[in-house]
Amino acid sequence: MEKFKNKKILAIDFGTKIAGLARFCEGRDISPYPYGSLKYVNDDKLISEILNVVKESSTDIAVLGIPKLLDGKETSMSKKIRDFGKKLEEKLGSIPLFFQDESLSTFEAEERMRESPRYNFKVDKKQLDALSASIILEDFLSSES
Repeated sequence: MEKFKNKKILAIDFGTKIAGLARFCEGRDISPYPYGSLKYVNDDKLISEILNVVKESSTDIAVLGIPKLLDGKETSMSKKIRDFGKKLEEKLGSIPLFFQDESLSTFEAEERMRESPRYNFKVDKKQLDALSASIILEDFLSSES
């Protein structure tokens, strides 16, 4: 993880209703953490809001979750997210954007919530997307190390 030392990473769990966000900085944070969510209105509005977060947090790297089937094939949603990613990448300028398989991240987030006193052992729909984004970021970091 030396290549990410002191790099601020923002992960995005794209959804057509809500986009979850998570952050992490190697050397500062213990692990990726949920950073909130943004309501999806349209691609341009979401990109604008993500760019605000990127600017406010001095993000160095962005990671966008992309769904795949268990056999590794992409879904119809994958194409929508890749198209969104292309638009986002153009606006990010010099900030690199990585795609990360997000298979089962929502399922895992639900399981973590059911097992955690932090969430009163219940699935909290308002925090689900941000926790999913933190799982996407965990997976990204482990795949890059």
